[in-house]
Amino acid sequence: MTEKRDFRPTVFLPKTDFPMKAGLPQKEPGILKGWQEQDLYRRLRDARAGREKFILHDGPPYANGNIHVGHAVNHILKDMVVRTQSLKGLDAPYVPGWDCHGLPIEWKVEEEYRKKKKNKDEVPPREFRAECRAYAQTWVNAQREQLKRLGVNGDWDNPYLTMDFQAEATIVGELLKFAQSGQLYRGAKPVMWSPVEKTALAEAEVEYEDITSTQVDVAFELVEVPAAPELVGTKVVIWTTTPWTIPTNQALAFGRAIDYSQIRVGDQKYLIAEPLIEAFLKRIDEDGYDFLMYVKGPALNGAKARHPMAARFPESEFFTKLRPLLAGDFVTVESGTGFVHMAPDHGEDDFLLCKANKINPVFAVEGDGKYRADWPWLGGEGSVINPKFNAPDGPICTALREEGGLLAASADYKHSYPHSWRSKAKVIFRCTPQWFVPMDKDLAPLSEADDMFDLATILSPDTLRERAKHAIAQTRFVPEKGRNRIGAMVEGRPDWVLSRQRAWGVPITLFVNRKTGEYLVDKAVNTRIIAAIREEGVDAWDEARAQEFLGADYNAEDYERVTDILDVWFDSGSTHAFVMESGRWPDLLRPEGYRGPRADLYLEGSDQHRGWFQSSLLESCATRGHAPYKAVLTHGFTMDAKGMKMSKSLGNTVDPLKVMETYGADIVRLWALSVDYTEDHRIGDEILKGVADQYRKLRNTFRYLLGALDGFTDAEKLPVEEMPELERYILALLAKLDGELKVAVDAFDFNTYVRSLVDFCNEDLSAFFFDIRKDSLYCDAPTDTKRRAYRTVLDILFHALIRYAAPVLVFTAEEVWKSRFGDAGSVHLLEWPVVDAGWASISLSQKWSHLRELRGDVLSVIEPMRRDKVIGSSLEATVAVKQKDPELVKRANSVDMAELCIAAQVSVNGYVDDSRPDEMWQAMTGKTTHHKCGRCWRHLPEVSEDGDLCSRCDQVVSAMDAAE
Repeated sequence: MTEKRDFRPTVFLPKTDFPMKAGLPQKEPGILKGWQEQDLYRRLRDARAGREKFILHDGPPYANGNIHVGHAVNHILKDMVVRTQSLKGLDAPYVPGWDCHGLPIEWKVEEEYRKKKKNKDEVPPREFRAECRAYAQTWVNAQREQLKRLGVNGDWDNPYLTMDFQAEATIVGELLKFAQSGQLYRGAKPVMWSPVEKTALAEAEVEYEDITSTQVDVAFELVEVPAAPELVGTKVVIWTTTPWTIPTNQALAFGRAIDYSQIRVGDQKYLIAEPLIEAFLKRIDEDGYDFLMYVKGPALNGAKARHPMAARFPESEFFTKLRPLLAGDFVTVESGTGFVHMAPDHGEDDFLLCKANKINPVFAVEGDGKYRADWPWLGGEGSVINPKFNAPDGPICTALREEGGLLAASADYKHSYPHSWRSKAKVIFRCTPQWFVPMDKDLAPLSEADDMFDLATILSPDTLRERAKHAIAQTRFVPEKGRNRIGAMVEGRPDWVLSRQRAWGVPITLFVNRKTGEYLVDKAVNTRIIAAIREEGVDAWDEARAQEFLGADYNAEDYERVTDILDVWFDSGSTHAFVMESGRWPDLLRPEGYRGPRADLYLEGSDQHRGWFQSSLLESCATRGHAPYKAVLTHGFTMDAKGMKMSKSLGNTVDPLKVMETYGADIVRLWALSVDYTEDHRIGDEILKGVADQYRKLRNTFRYLLGALDGFTDAEKLPVEEMPELERYILALLAKLDGELKVAVDAFDFNTYVRSLVDFCNEDLSAFFFDIRKDSLYCDAPTDTKRRAYRTVLDILFHALIRYAAPVLVFTAEEVWKSRFGDAGSVHLLEWPVVDAGWASISLSQKWSHLRELRGDVLSVIEPMRRDKVIGSSLEATVAVKQKDPELVKRANSVDMAELCIAAQVSVNGYVDDSRPDEMWQAMTGKTTHHKCGRCWRHLPEVSEDGDLCSRCDQVVSAMDAAE
């Protein structure tokens, strides 16, 4: 027997050095280093110079710790936006930034002090601020390297920092714009206050947690009731979960529309809202009562009651003064007793109702949560947020009980309560003198001709709230529900509290006249202040320099130098001014004469509707008359694999730095861009393993393309019109994909972008096109039209797919590009691929869509034959299909179905079987009797015995032999 020739060396197998195993954790740092050495960011700026701009303004994270998974999602999304806009050919710069002032930094430095038993108040302010500055810079440096490791491309050597002197000077300048236009006032109002951090807090700095509090029922005896004298001696009952506010009570509120009942319990008469009697009796542990009379709300007009502690402090004018009963629209019968005790120091409703009745706050609770030392009851004691202080056996309840004012007290009331999101301690409402921006004050028109700060537009005489609402209506929101979210917040927000009582931050650089209480507005003074801070930073705002700033026209002794600092949200809300307008980053400048929002997009988490999005909106609307952004994109929060909020205490956090050590940054990026970021989303080990598997399939697609295109040159290209129908169909699918990806980019729909790309690679290419055409690639002659067409399409696919994938898999795309075009520069300098829209063909797509369905049906009957070992491979199978649809029969017979199904023989014919009206097709299967070609392994009638060559392979091998 003659030994058959081994034809394997004659097969044109793909050749590539591109490894199947990615090794991303080891490989990515080297690629990143290469980008840094070639200054990729600046090269990209040069390549896009003069193009239309797309500016994403980076929202500044706090520089106070390693990045977490939320940082990773946020910056990957930003990088995806910038890269896709650059891919479209736009000039899309990215300047990263950090928020460096405020409580997050100061609190961390104080924590270090506490560990060393060091008192912050004993450290000179300049020295303390220097430590805060150094701490912030340390974490800026750390986070910068971590974000670079994620593959985020930006101006990392020149980021913006709110603690830069120029930034601090600009923030001061923005504040003084408010002052100049009359948009500041100093007032005493209840604000969120942290006794632990000893400062006012913004709503964005507060989070709500469930707690259990002491609930108390306290009796106030009616002394005067002009409209119903018979009620004198009756006790009005109030219910509260903040017993510590009783020492500052100044009034009682009732509802005009509420029906009250005078009842007798034992020897005592009480006045309670009728629907709440049973709940009241249960709290005071009484079974029954005697009804005495109904009392309408208006009957209580002019009534006065005695504070339950009046007898204990007969010398105190505060406690002996009778408490008026005031009608309040906020009083309801949902809970409590139908009466609300009023402490204007500690509640917004309390403050407004008391203010309307000329009752002023008393400022009894100090910044640390203790009553001031001279307060008659509990002076110097606290803290008021301490559960023991408010407990049923604590000093407040004990004193009330001794005086007969406490009817019930139990430490079992569960409810949601505000906490500082930094210290995690409870906060209180506390009335303190603060600086505010009014939301509803009519604003005088300002013009840039009259304004020292170069206002960008003429502002109409309206309110800040109305300007902000108008700007929201003109802004694009992604997702759209963000519009209603921020709109509702702006609609209902109180005046903006600007001041904080801390050390590390931008000062409120105002001088207040000691006699008039008015702050000074003087261009020359303000110019000197701004210049000094630009030169020396916030340390320049020093008492020793007061006269220098005021100049010869004013006497420093006549003015109070304000020592409060600005709310850190004002800092970050002003970033649009010093980042996009200062000229320090020329890449971000709009054309001369440009008016309107400077940024195309702001992108942050959904919590920033009440944070940075809103503070930026208000700051810009107040000083420029419009929002600083054209569009706002928000993403949800990352949960653990079970959908639970991540928490260090629960041990369910996922560290992106560790994930990169295990999987690589491209896996983190692929995960972040695959989820529906507009909602809360999940991450976990199994999820990441699934993403890694998805990545491997994409990598193998590129590996196949590299191998299949080995040696490909322009001379091999074939015009599209000369290509077989299958190749033209794939180009039609590519044109469709191209359109889908463009739409996704414009919609910032990256989940769809990634899914469309992955599905195309996996389903249209790997499982279909590559599978079918591998025979042609391996076995057709290099000059064969089909093989040339296939390789031409592969080249087109390569250039398109590498560009599509580059914004997602930034490291892998560079590796792939360099593997094929080592000296052609970075893949990230390329622009969107040129895909001919004319390739799209509805008729061709419909035909091949039907053929693919038929192919799937055929493969489904071949697979059991392989599983049962009837055949060794699909190349041995014969399938006879009978199909009811005559059009599909016609289409199937217009192509080589055996080639399409990678089988020995597939025939498709029509049939009519009335006994099975719902059955559209039948299939008969069997094993071919044809012999196997020794080179292509196809079973064909022209092969005389196994191992011989088919006519095609014989021609190719003969030509190869002749060429040797």
